[in-house]
Amino acid sequence: MTETSTGTATTTGAATSHGAVSSAEAPDFGEHPHRIIDPKPAGKTRIASVNVNGIRAAHRKGMGEWLAEREIDILALQEVRANEEILTKLVTDMTEPMGEAWHVHEYEAADKGRAGVAIISRSAPIATRNGIGEGHPEDEGRWIEADYALGDGSTLTVVSVYVHSGEVGTAKQEHKMRFLQYMSEYLPTLAGRTDHLLVMGDLNVGHRELDIKNWKGNVKNSGFLPEERAYFDQYFQDLGYVDVARSLAGEVEGPYTWWSYRGKAFDNDTGWRIDYHMATAGLAELAGNLRVDRAQDYSLRWSDHAPLVVDYQLP
Repeated sequence: MTETSTGTATTTGAATSHGAVSSAEAPDFGEHPHRIIDPKPAGKTRIASVNVNGIRAAHRKGMGEWLAEREIDILALQEVRANEEILTKLVTDMTEPMGEAWHVHEYEAADKGRAGVAIISRSAPIATRNGIGEGHPEDEGRWIEADYALGDGSTLTVVSVYVHSGEVGTAKQEHKMRFLQYMSEYLPTLAGRTDHLLVMGDLNVGHRELDIKNWKGNVKNSGFLPEERAYFDQYFQDLGYVDVARSLAGEVEGPYTWWSYRGKAFDNDTGWRIDYHMATAGLAELAGNLRVDRAQDYSLRWSDHAPLVVDYQLP
């Protein structure tokens, strides 16, 4: 997300903007600042997504401590900004306390040190694919897919996507709009060739007024433009995908997933909801226990985004 359109709202954060949204409770961090106590129910698959804002920095600031305690089964990463060798080494370091080797699949950006998406998981996928669209260099490192075999013989396809941040009046915005169009063309095809589909990531657009604290100040900024939001109307209405977080949270502000590092945005909960779980309808019915793992304090953030975590009762 760019740092140019965070707004100036100073409203203090509400409990419904983070934590266990369904019950409006803040996360229970236990005795460790990066530990969130939220036991995974038996039989559930815990799936999460987060823009790490550079995996090396996230690792250094405490991501591993968070991951080691969170009982996650599949994790989508965006803005990795490292090659697969470095990512694999860091993931191994973070998951060693769990006593198991995780599977790492990454699509690195053509422009080194930028973008990059990955999917890491406890179980090995049966297939992976990279890319969307027509292969433009600025679209590399922004879309990766992994297929997982489920217990009933069906297939779950997981996507990690990082949409361009954009900037009004520049080529960056043109790239962003083209990518959103690619998604609208490809999502029906992808849903048609798998049993369950979950598209996760930093989509860099707040869909509705509830999704941005200072939405009035951002209607002319990338991230809340009417033409961007129209694509999300298409995804969630015409194409039949479900916005899992909004479905579980209800009609509340947020739950925000990104806060600028500037000013008091985090302290005042002046956030944006730009990270999503987009699920096909049948899969969305299996979702529950939505949480946004917002840090206890500004100083404890290991990314400018917070992980979006959902439990699924997969077959």
